Amino acid sequence: MASFKFVMISAGFEHGGNVMHRHLDGHSRLLVYPFESQLGNRYFYDFLASVERVQYRYPEFAEGLSARELYEEFYDEELKTFLRKRSGSKFRDVDLRLKEANRIENFIRILGEPPFSRRRVIEAFFRSTFEAWENCHIRPTEDMTYVGYSPAIGIDSDRIISDFANVRIIHVIRNPLSAYRDTKRRPFPLPLRRYLISWNIYHSTVDMYARLYPSNVKIVRYEDFVAAKKPFMEKLADFMGVRFEESMLYPSWNGVEIKDEIAPWGTVLSSSPEHNAQVILELDDKERNRVVCGTMALARYFGYQDIDYLTEYYRAK
Repeated sequence: MASFKFVMISAGFEHGGNVMHRHLDGHSRLLVYPFESQLGNRYFYDFLASVERVQYRYPEFAEGLSARELYEEFYDEELKTFLRKRSGSKFRDVDLRLKEANRIENFIRILGEPPFSRRRVIEAFFRSTFEAWENCHIRPTEDMTYVGYSPAIGIDSDRIISDFANVRIIHVIRNPLSAYRDTKRRPFPLPLRRYLISWNIYHSTVDMYARLYPSNVKIVRYEDFVAAKKPFMEKLADFMGVRFEESMLYPSWNGVEIKDEIAPWGTVLSSSPEHNAQVILELDDKERNRVVCGTMALARYFGYQDIDYLTEYYRAK
């Protein structure tokens, strides 16, 4: 296969990963996957399996599978549900024209003859999607960059880098008070204890990889993104190896600006500092205290005591 430029967005839950994903959507040189890129499958299981669900991990593939069987091994719940039972998809009203039969045909063609390495399978997954996407606002060319998003996949950064030496992994961290409040919008939110443990594991693990692989892995604070989008996005564009474009300053779907709430892509409904601060006040005193106590060390490590609406929670005592 030809050169494959690849960016993967990672984030904790309700950390703004979907928001970041949508802000890259309109860029003329980025091929942004339409929904979450849930690459995981049942073949990968390690000591972190109890922390994160299989669909959000980086996959393994069993030997001897056909190209058609490999396609089915991707969890890819959001896009496959849309394609197979649109009435059951939260994106049912989205104008996405893509025939799964065409995607599968392209996947098999792009993958070629065995043996099938993991790198080739993942590359075929992304390339075949955009080959089959009939009304995508841009057409793929060899010099463009593919962008995926999968919550928490940054904890597998070393495995991703082993396949794609030039990959760029952007991991979004958000203060745990705002993030926890937004997780409570889910029909089945994580219990607070599990949420706090996960928050600490996600970000400390990715921080390790950011230090081991600084040219590949970058941690960004959601608070910096919403406070000053243009300088933030200029730096992010440089990290990804593309030029900054004005479309990076607003969320979009297939190149069209999203002017209302970002739902159904995510439960962080507004990309503004005001929203980020306001939702903290929707937690009760007990919840706020438990979140602060459970995240104090790492939150201070990431400098959250220096953000005005977080100072009272994380300042030195």
